[in-house]
Amino acid sequence: MTASKSEALLELQGISKRFVQRADVAEKLTAKLTGNGKGADRVVHAVDHVDLAIRRGEVVGLVGESGCGKSTLGRVITGIHPSTEGVMRWKGKTESEMTGEERHAMRLAVQMIFQDPMSSLNPRKQVRDIIGEAPLAHGLIKKDDIDSYVEQVMQRVGLDPTYKMRYPHQFSGGQRARIGIARALAVQPEFLVCDESVAALDVSIQAQVINLFMKLCHELNLTFLFISHDLGVVQHISDRVVIMYLGRVVEVAPTEELFKAPNHPYTKGLLSEIPRIATQPREFVPIKGEIPSPLHPPSGCHFHPRCPYAMDRCKTERPVLKQIGTNRWSACHLNDADNKPAGNA
Repeated sequence: MTASKSEALLELQGISKRFVQRADVAEKLTAKLTGNGKGADRVVHAVDHVDLAIRRGEVVGLVGESGCGKSTLGRVITGIHPSTEGVMRWKGKTESEMTGEERHAMRLAVQMIFQDPMSSLNPRKQVRDIIGEAPLAHGLIKKDDIDSYVEQVMQRVGLDPTYKMRYPHQFSGGQRARIGIARALAVQPEFLVCDESVAALDVSIQAQVINLFMKLCHELNLTFLFISHDLGVVQHISDRVVIMYLGRVVEVAPTEELFKAPNHPYTKGLLSEIPRIATQPREFVPIKGEIPSPLHPPSGCHFHPRCPYAMDRCKTERPVLKQIGTNRWSACHLNDADNKPAGNA
């Protein structure tokens, strides 16, 4: 939300992703004989009708508990998973409206940096090949130029170019994270999806990598979707924050405003759990219960079983993500005029 179609570099409209686990023959036969009804296919509702628009040069933080669909949404954006429903536009065009050349350019322009660099880097390949393989395959560089090109990319992310013949296991965790960033940058992208890219790193190394992201954003005019469960990191790096719960976007707001005055009860719960240095004692009140299974999401508002403000309406009617202020959106029935407001907009 918050960006017009003419402004948006990337626009999602009603994007959904469902994973279907087919029941095998034994399960179907057992269900038929016992009549327990458990022989049907199981459907995981990973992403549920997400609307979002991201402007060029913007850093958007995507936040939510584990299992809420953040990584799946990132993979849909990068084309790793096809969407089940909805429309994605890149520079105002859907993939069906693009020429073959435009589709190829879009796939190179949108890249993903994965959570665990050790598992996402081929252990049998040297860094030279990990970084240089894609630009060589797509004709961005010639074979004779691969060494000099890889060295330039390594220098940009703060790696010693003399290490280009080493293998991933010969690097530290922070260095492997930089290799993952270098691999994504090697195809000259415009949009990076960073999936928990600093989660496994020590705090001091996290700070270095986050500063690197901010430096690259400024120097290369990159656009970031920064997926994280760490609200402190998101607050530091993001221009705007998107809060996601069980496959749905529940709140979107500029970073400063969201941290100052959260609107949605789920956002309030997340922010109340951030450790803070304060002179006055405060009571720790965690969000009750656990996130429900995406196999059987609750009806109405997905958050209503855990929400302290839940009403009968919340159990049956899905709240619409609607504008509650300048560049602010929230999906909560408490924002309606006939209900008590959930908080300041």
